[in-house]
Amino acid sequence: MALTVSTAARNGQMDAITTAVGNAGKLRIYGGTRPAGPGTTTAEQVLAELTCGSPFAGPASGGAITLGTITSAVAGASGTAVWFRITTSGASAGAAGVIDGSVTATGGGGDLTFATTTVTSGVTVSISSGTLTAGNA
Repeated sequence: MALTVSTAARNGQMDAITTAVGNAGKLRIYGGTRPAGPGTTTAEQVLAELTCGSPFAGPASGGAITLGTITSAVAGASGTAVWFRITTSGASAGAAGVIDGSVTATGGGGDLTFATTTVTSGVTVSISSGTLTAGNA
């Protein structure tokens, strides 16, 4: 693809994501089949639900945003983490979201990487840091 986008436009896109998620958005880890996109609801079981920072991320720079603190949470179900969804704070589990992405174990090249994709009910799930980067950045 030869299309390129200015840094200012990429920053605007990433800042729009921060605005769309808002304060204290939810990052839900799911097993099962990932839906067509974040605008599609899902009936898959939530393995873990973590709360994103307020704000979700700082201002975009270089076409990327660095996520604020994500609060660890105890997994409510056991299974293999396959995908995640980031929603607004008030969205119920399974509701449409703002961002969907893949989950893989370290070295797997997913959008969200864990040491292992095995999630066990009652065990704490943590995310130490996160960056989202727009295409061509």
